[in-house]
Amino acid sequence: MPADSPYEILDDRFRTGRCVNGDSRLEVLYDGCRWAEGPLYLPAWRQLIWSDIPNDRILRWDEATAAVGVFRSPAGHSNGNTVDRRGRLVTCEQGNRRVTRTEADGSLTVLADRYAGKRLNSPNDSVVRSDGTIWFSDPDFGITSDYEGHRAEPEIGACNVYRIDPASGEVHLAADGFDGPNGVVLSPDESRLLVSDSRAARIHVFDIRDDGTLSGGRVFAEGQADVRFDNIRFDDEGRLWAAALDDGVHCYDPDGTLIGRLRVPEPVSNVTFGGPKNNRLFITATTSLYSLVMSVTGAPRL
Repeated sequence: MPADSPYEILDDRFRTGRCVNGDSRLEVLYDGCRWAEGPLYLPAWRQLIWSDIPNDRILRWDEATAAVGVFRSPAGHSNGNTVDRRGRLVTCEQGNRRVTRTEADGSLTVLADRYAGKRLNSPNDSVVRSDGTIWFSDPDFGITSDYEGHRAEPEIGACNVYRIDPASGEVHLAADGFDGPNGVVLSPDESRLLVSDSRAARIHVFDIRDDGTLSGGRVFAEGQADVRFDNIRFDDEGRLWAAALDDGVHCYDPDGTLIGRLRVPEPVSNVTFGGPKNNRLFITATTSLYSLVMSVTGAPRL
């Protein structure tokens, strides 16, 4: 590949899988953030929203006009955004230490702010299963300083992954033993939950039982040379794309082999697929929002 190409081939499967046949350069869509995360493409609006955490706002980029505006401010120092099966926005609010849902009238419903009577640390990322079950990660990133939330003493004393029961709304411990759980994503068939642990530089994979509880927790991928992972997303051929901070965007074969990488000028926080064909990779990286139209298609939308 040319030296200025965003694609770096580490295994021939990155080439034969058509992962390098898209745009020849990254497109900068916006560059006025302090620390950008939580990109989410909304097909009905043809818009992408994302969180600018230190500035306490959610921004909105319009695909038709390329205009950028403020979707919500203040936003509880929001981080990860997703939607449920009814198209309602689910947001992890680091500053408010809670997970919320935006209703059709714009009001907010608190889905989780405590576990076993104790305040959550700072919810980071969430994913919704087809039956309405929500899993979310709860590291302490938002309470260690005032930069991405509000400095506070942890009440739970651990950084865990939790499950919200769709029928009762109860918050259950899903998995523990993490240093800093971050990105969460379901496999396309919803049989597995993958969790990145930023501080441990690993991505774990869990099997999901019928009742929503998890088993296993084997290491799917491990960072090399101090590579740390943030959020993670699947494409429609089962490859996993991981935001790897200073090391760009990593692409893993379904067997866990690192097959390729996207070079990005800034440390990468999050990625998501979007666009009318779901083949536009949106990348939040430090101060900027980038995109790359690819020959790869994201896993089917909800």
